[in-house]
Amino acid sequence: MIVRLPSNRPARRFYRGGRQITDFRREAPAGSHEPEDWVASCTTAFGEREVGLSRLPGGALLREEIAADPVRWLGHAHVARWGADPQLLVKLLDAGQRLPVHAHPDDAFAAERLGHAHGKAEGWYILRGGWVHVGLRRPVAASELHDLVENQDTAALLDLLHTVPVQPGDVVWIPPGELHAIGEGVLLLELQQPEDLSILLEWRGFELDGARDGHLGLGFARALEAVNLNRREPAELARLVQHAPFTARSVSVFPPEADPFVRLERHRVTDAGRLATGFAVLVVTLGVLEVAGERAPAGSVFLVPAAEGEVLVAGEGEVLVARPPAP
Repeated sequence: MIVRLPSNRPARRFYRGGRQITDFRREAPAGSHEPEDWVASCTTAFGEREVGLSRLPGGALLREEIAADPVRWLGHAHVARWGADPQLLVKLLDAGQRLPVHAHPDDAFAAERLGHAHGKAEGWYILRGGWVHVGLRRPVAASELHDLVENQDTAALLDLLHTVPVQPGDVVWIPPGELHAIGEGVLLLELQQPEDLSILLEWRGFELDGARDGHLGLGFARALEAVNLNRREPAELARLVQHAPFTARSVSVFPPEADPFVRLERHRVTDAGRLATGFAVLVVTLGVLEVAGERAPAGSVFLVPAAEGEVLVAGEGEVLVARPPAP
């Protein structure tokens, strides 16, 4: 059956935020440092045993339920390729302050240097706009970037990046290795590979010991090898940041290069329709809908097992459908 999920907010993250999430979810206000809602998560925070994992309404860990019956949750084709790994982590993220300039490793780096199954590619759907910082405005030598980190020259680090305005309905694709930061006040839905791997280049003003924790235990000289040092041309930037169209069934709003990692559908609902079969997270963003016969105002979040088949959605509004890569 389809599961309505409450928020799952790991406490004491290193940056401020959370109230926009609880307002959106129609829940009691968050603490000052609960800026992320880890939706349908089988992923733990870096270095933790259980922090970040989602529990189903009865109290069971979703990770254990999927492991016990992966075909029901993920579908035969998915399990044949990836086993019980859902290949997806969805988050709501409320930037109560600008996030630090950071990047994430790719699959090869994560496997070879960290022993993790995935890197971290990610895509965002903007729910409340502002500014984001994405990609280098000029090529940068590794030695220069290392010096900026060592000296904590935060102004120079941020100045390296393109600053781009975003509004609700925009999507941003962040390939592994891409330097980026999210501006204060932005609320977004994030789809990513199921890892918590961040290389943090700045930490002044954050509840973070970046010199100790910013490099994934590798030291910055090695960690920065995961960073793309090439300039992003305007045409490339336009592919990374664009407005999301409404889509038909299983068409993703992210650029095609995101398909091996994550997929996101955006559906306008004006009467009734069916969403395609498959493991998915549904997020109602506008209006009041009925999802499988259950009333779902904006802010409602549902987890759909593959065995549920097509999902009937009715009413007036908008729903986002987050999916893993197609097997």
